[in-house]
Amino acid sequence: MTIRSLALYACIAAIPCVSLAQQQHHHSGEGISQEALVKVGTVHFPISCSAHVQIPFERGVAMLHSFWYEEARKQFAAVASSDPSCAMAQWGLAMTEWRPFWDGMPEERRKAGIEEIDKAASLDPKTDRERRYIAALRDYLHSDPTQNVVAVRKYADAMGELHTADPSDVEAFAFYGLGLSAAASLDPKDPIASDREALAVLMPGFKAHPDHPGFAHYIIHTCDNPQLAREALPAAEKYAAIAPASAHALHMPGHIFARLGMWKEDIAVNRASVRASELAAKEHLDGVSHEMHAYEFLLYAYLQEGDDTHAREIVQDVSPMIRHLAAIPGIQNDGMYLFTSYMQVEFPSIYHLERHEWNDVLAIAEPAHPLVSSRYFLFWAQAIAAGHLRDASAADQALANAQSIYKAVAAEGSPISAEIHATFLTMKAWQDYAHHRDAEALAQLSASADEQDRVGQAEVDIPAREMYADMLLADGRPAEALNEYKIALHLSPNRFNGLAGAARAAAEVGHLDEARTFYGSLLRLTDDGHASGRPEVSRAKAFLNQQDK
Repeated sequence: MTIRSLALYACIAAIPCVSLAQQQHHHSGEGISQEALVKVGTVHFPISCSAHVQIPFERGVAMLHSFWYEEARKQFAAVASSDPSCAMAQWGLAMTEWRPFWDGMPEERRKAGIEEIDKAASLDPKTDRERRYIAALRDYLHSDPTQNVVAVRKYADAMGELHTADPSDVEAFAFYGLGLSAAASLDPKDPIASDREALAVLMPGFKAHPDHPGFAHYIIHTCDNPQLAREALPAAEKYAAIAPASAHALHMPGHIFARLGMWKEDIAVNRASVRASELAAKEHLDGVSHEMHAYEFLLYAYLQEGDDTHAREIVQDVSPMIRHLAAIPGIQNDGMYLFTSYMQVEFPSIYHLERHEWNDVLAIAEPAHPLVSSRYFLFWAQAIAAGHLRDASAADQALANAQSIYKAVAAEGSPISAEIHATFLTMKAWQDYAHHRDAEALAQLSASADEQDRVGQAEVDIPAREMYADMLLADGRPAEALNEYKIALHLSPNRFNGLAGAARAAAEVGHLDEARTFYGSLLRLTDDGHASGRPEVSRAKAFLNQQDK
């Protein structure tokens, strides 16, 4: 059985995905049908344009809230074609150029956005509210790109002022929260405090408007770190039902489920997301490259359950999947397709790192035409593997390669860019370890873990705190390792290697009841090891059998 034949929940499999040709509301024939309107969520956003474009305009805004930018763009383009004087259609087109939490605002899209928002302003919007929406986005698009954090915050403040002026304007409320959350994601010093500021807006919005697609979505992004994840669980449990036609909306709860170690729930929503992407491709909708992100989370979840068979299938299928996506017309402008080289590196790296196959990590080749962050991710993985192997030469090479592109990665905006300093400390630690400078290595890795605990941890990652515990255990310091494993498991629950390491450390210091608890959790996580042939499962069974005698 291949990963593309995995069973889905029947309710998800029944999601309709209607052909563009069935669209009845626009003369262009673009978009999705009226039947699918409720499947992307419902918003109320009155505009002064022709009455017949109100529904497609609101559909476009609902899609914006689920980051379905490609299909939202079709809706706004259809509105502009049907009512050329509609300034808010141009605002909508410009909004699709700004993609916070992804790649932000590359120069090409910024230029397109400026052209669109300037046209919106030139169309003389008819209401003060519309003029303020357009002015806020125009100020952002015309801002100095080197001052992006300030500009995003200014945009958020403008949306906040709009909502204060008219508390009934739910969309201004939602975009205010989005702006604050986007600004927090760019804060290198104290992102958790900034996240809490965003939550102070988003949580009341979600409580007042639980069926709105924006609030639930932005709460998940804001809480996508170990420190805040549990606060987003109600939003995660709700969001997929709000916009089940969106592959991204189906996937996003997985961010919180993964943070909380809820692997079965994580697997279910990402299987559903893959199915939605496949349906989108079948019906010639855009945004199908989201399936790569869903498979990324599926791979990680399967590894935590010890289900290496399904994990291996995903790794083996990544190149055929990317070839399949590459053959789709226009895919280069589609959602997550930009990150194909990142996935080509990340999938095998995570698979082999989690399974402690260090030589296999060193053998991973760079893909053709990689993003700079793809190369950096590979060097990060190779530094870790080289450290475990005490291979000083390989560790030195990985560090030299990483250092040569450090500044470029920090500016790129990829997942690993968000924790660039912590990852470099991790690499330096494993380089020291490879050189048998164990004291220096432990100090570096402890610092990396402290920083990651403070600023948050990237998705689909191996926690620095867990690696610190691994190094302590390997260095013959099981009592200290046990303490670090406990902290790591508190922040990243139900990780296979965290539980296995904690059990082994507890056993070595004679804390047999604790060892029993951790090994028992590991066996429950892996369905009593039925799906896993890893030695940690055999060790758990042997320990528990011995204790039962």
